[in-house]
Amino acid sequence: MARVLIADDHALVRAGLKQFLVDDRSITAVGEAATGRETLDKLRDENWDLLILDIGMPDRSGIDILHQIRAVHDRTRVLVLSGFPERQYALNVLRAGASGFIEKTSPPEEMLRAVRAVLHGRRYVSATLADQLVGELDGDADKPPHSRLSEREFQVFCKLAAGRAVSEIAHELCLSVKTVSTYRSRILEKLNFQTNADLTSYALRNGLIN
Repeated sequence: MARVLIADDHALVRAGLKQFLVDDRSITAVGEAATGRETLDKLRDENWDLLILDIGMPDRSGIDILHQIRAVHDRTRVLVLSGFPERQYALNVLRAGASGFIEKTSPPEEMLRAVRAVLHGRRYVSATLADQLVGELDGDADKPPHSRLSEREFQVFCKLAAGRAVSEIAHELCLSVKTVSTYRSRILEKLNFQTNADLTSYALRNGLIN
């Protein structure tokens, strides 16, 4: 019997998912959270077997939430639900500790398969993503440039691309300004860019930020 927490800033999305999940007799409780802070509060106050997490939370990056869950709530599995393209985001969220990734445009039947797979301790990826993962092993030249970034580099990259200052990022991630600046330099070098504006332009083109 499982307890599932839905974290999404859109009430209609939460309501639709909740209605869908309560029909499954193996799920005993379904909770809701509308912000990153509320999500972390509920994880601290109650035990949840599965978190269905929108990567685009309004007050806190889903990548940040994933890192904190892995550090503090390692028994809670995470299924990332996103409106961002699978090809652009899925590999990075899996590296960050998610047990699965599913697009918001997926049919309800696929969502149920994903939830059941993750609750049973398996990882869930679509057939398309499975092919992409094989391509990773084969050294697929067609993979997006940001896939070369490490977990932490991708986390910093998303914040820089969204216009956050180095000092802000350092405070949020409990790192020194010098360390974040070093990550920034590595990111620019790996992506062959010169400025933060280049990072923002790339992220927008690839659907990594709105």
